[in-house]
Amino acid sequence: MKGGNCVNKLMSRSSYRIVTVICGGLLLSGCVMAEKYDAEKARSLNFQRLLAQEEKRTGELDSEVKRSKNELAEYEARNRELTAQVQASREEMARVQEEADAMKESALLERKAKADMKRARKAPPVEAMTDTMGQSASALGIAPKVPAMPGPTDSSPGSMGSPTVHVVKPGETLYRISRRYGITVDKIRKWNKLPDDIIEVGQRLIVGQES
Repeated sequence: MKGGNCVNKLMSRSSYRIVTVICGGLLLSGCVMAEKYDAEKARSLNFQRLLAQEEKRTGELDSEVKRSKNELAEYEARNRELTAQVQASREEMARVQEEADAMKESALLERKAKADMKRARKAPPVEAMTDTMGQSASALGIAPKVPAMPGPTDSSPGSMGSPTVHVVKPGETLYRISRRYGITVDKIRKWNKLPDDIIEVGQRLIVGQES
């Protein structure tokens, strides 16, 4: 009887220890599982936070790209406007250059005409020389020879009627006058017996015939 009691006591003690060990193992495993769950939950939260940050950053980048495209379109439009302005400025400069060249040509012709006028003034007039020769011939008792007047020809302006006279204004040339009256420069030179294309301001030129 004593031996059976001892066996029963030993079995009960061993069962208690086993149960205790099992319960302790279950408690430990439960703690480990809880820790793993908390760690996985924290990792998931961190991942969601990072994903939200990346989405926000992506939205900001999209906004910057749209703003850059709008600025690029504005720059292109401004560049086209500047190009048009530069082209207009070039055309204006070319027109001003042409006007300046025309003014230079006109000033050169005017200076040349003034120089010719000065030379003509310095030369003794033909009528004065003729009068002097006539007086000298009269003093010597010789009748002066009267130059014969040229008769009318087909090319003379008075053969067809009264001529049309143009008074030269500052800046005018034979070419412009010929274009104005619809005739050639050669005809103006021939009608007015001009040796060249140089004319003077105030000069009266025959530019046509009136039938």
